[in-house]
Amino acid sequence: MNRYQRQIILPQVGENGQQKLAHARVLIIGAGGLGCALLPYLAASGIGCIGIVDGDLVAESNLHRQILYTPKSIGKFKVDEAKAFLNQQNPDTQIDSFTYFLEGQNALDLFRNYDLIVDATDRIDVRYLINDAAVLTAKPVVYASIHRFEGQISVFNYKNGPTYRCLFPKAVAAPSCAEAGVLGTAVGLIGMLQAQEVLKVILDTGEILSGNLLVYDTLNARQHTFSFAKKEKSQITEAFYRERHLNSNIESQSFSLDYLQNGLLIDVRELDEQPRLNHERILEIPLSKLDQNIAQLDKSKSYGVFCQSGKRAIAVASKLKNSGFTQVIALKEGAQELEKEITHTRLNTIK
Repeated sequence: MNRYQRQIILPQVGENGQQKLAHARVLIIGAGGLGCALLPYLAASGIGCIGIVDGDLVAESNLHRQILYTPKSIGKFKVDEAKAFLNQQNPDTQIDSFTYFLEGQNALDLFRNYDLIVDATDRIDVRYLINDAAVLTAKPVVYASIHRFEGQISVFNYKNGPTYRCLFPKAVAAPSCAEAGVLGTAVGLIGMLQAQEVLKVILDTGEILSGNLLVYDTLNARQHTFSFAKKEKSQITEAFYRERHLNSNIESQSFSLDYLQNGLLIDVRELDEQPRLNHERILEIPLSKLDQNIAQLDKSKSYGVFCQSGKRAIAVASKLKNSGFTQVIALKEGAQELEKEITHTRLNTIK
C-alpha cells in the first residue's frame, strides 16, 4: 500500500477508501482527449478494473491533446495504446480494452459488468445512448464535454438522481473538437475534473455533482454551477431503448463505386473543413444545417453519408433512417480517403 500512502492519509480516503478503489470497476467510453486526460489518474489512484471502449485509430491530429499516444501510435487502436501505457503505469490495475464503438446492441451487456460509467465521448448520439443504457442497468454516469475553451462536468443517474435527458431533453447539434478546435490544456483540465468526480463517487465523499452542471471557462478562469431537477418524462423503458437504439441501428460500410453511379453521397462536414470534394453526385449538407435541408432530400434515392472520421456520418445516417429514409448508410471512409477513391475513379474513366 506504500504506492497509495499519500492519498490514504487523507481522512476522506483512508484504508477503507483505498479498498473501495481497489474493488471498483469503471468503464470509460472514449479514449480521446478527455479519456487520455483522466485515465492515468484513475489508474494511478488504484482503481481495480478499468474498461475502455473506442473503435477509433490514433491520427496525427490527435497528438496535441491525447497525451497517451506518440507518433508511433498513429494508425493503431487508441484503446490498445492506452492499455499499454496504463499497464506500465500501474500493473495492479486491470485494463479491459474494447476495440469497437459503443452501440445499442452492445451497451447493455458492457454496462452490466461495471459499477460506474464515464462519458468521455464527443458524439451527441452516443451521450444519449450512454444515458439510456445507464438508466436501464442502474449505473451512475460521470459526464464531461468540452467546446473550445469551455468545459462541462456533471454526474447523472446517481442514486436515482437526474439524468442526461433531464438536462438535455432534445439533442442539439454541436461541433466536435475536430470541427470547433480545442487546446490540449483545456481538455486536460476538464478531464482531470472529471477524474476527480469519478473518485468522489467511488469514495462517496464530498459534494457529488448530481443535479448540478459545472461549467468551467478555461480561457478566463471562471466557473459557474447550474442546478437542474429530475424529470419524470425522462424515464427510460426497454421499449424506448429498443426503438431509439436498436431498431434504427446503423453500421458503417465501405465505399463502393455504386454510390457515385447509382446513388448520392452526403458530405456532412462543415464548409470550412478540408479537403473539399467537388463531384456532381456529392451533396454538401453540414450537420449544423441538416434539419433545414432534410425535407429537400428524395426518400426514394440511395445515400451514403460521410464526414471526416465517420462519427458524424453514423449520427446523420441514423437520423435519416428515423426520418423515413430506407436506403442510407454511413461510410467508414473519411473525406481524405474518399478524395483518393474519387480521384482514382476519374483517372480510370479518362483512360
